[in-house]
Amino acid sequence: MTADKEIVLSVRNLTKAYSAAGERIAVLRGVNLEIAAGERVALTGESGSGKSTLLHLVAGLDRADGGEIDVAGASVSQLNEAALAAMRRDRLGLVFQQFNLIPSLSVRDNLAFQSRIAGRHDAAWQNELAERLGLAAFLDRYPEQLSGGQQQRVAIGRALAVKPALLLADEPTGNLDEATADDVLSLTRDLVAQTGCGLLMVTHSTRLAATLDRHIHLSAGLIA
Repeated sequence: MTADKEIVLSVRNLTKAYSAAGERIAVLRGVNLEIAAGERVALTGESGSGKSTLLHLVAGLDRADGGEIDVAGASVSQLNEAALAAMRRDRLGLVFQQFNLIPSLSVRDNLAFQSRIAGRHDAAWQNELAERLGLAAFLDRYPEQLSGGQQQRVAIGRALAVKPALLLADEPTGNLDEATADDVLSLTRDLVAQTGCGLLMVTHSTRLAATLDRHIHLSAGLIA
């Protein structure tokens, strides 16, 4: 991480526990993490180690028990639901294993969806994304007419069209074959570098994790 770059994600002493079978199970036990603008970070860990929980807390989709999360100047724990929704719209790009595209919208309108809501639609940037992601010939198609790899490219383009400060990706290549996964991740790395946003990507693949700038591992509720 470069010291003179803006910190787009700061996590300090983050804790989270869940109730199961009448007892509290600690998932995160004091996680600390910083990601700078333009930095691409892979997060690995055993199944159930809390990787997705951490992403959900950063995105304000769940509430932490303790600690602090700052996303591009927004203190997540201090925000109400409306402000959290605005943060996700304006500061975050979210990409999941399930593509979560809107089936009734064309590829063009799916790409523009978040940026239009955020009031930051940039037609030239969207066209560049479509070209870089190999989607220019498919803009009038609908999600069901695309392959899995193409749908994930649309999801990535939608997340980056808003020019977020931070891109959160939870197993974004988990539903793709190895060659397609490599292609999609390569494009994502390049586009993240071009936009200067930070990237935190959960993956089970140490091979893919090794292609990012930094690889961190979550174990026993702490980042090793």
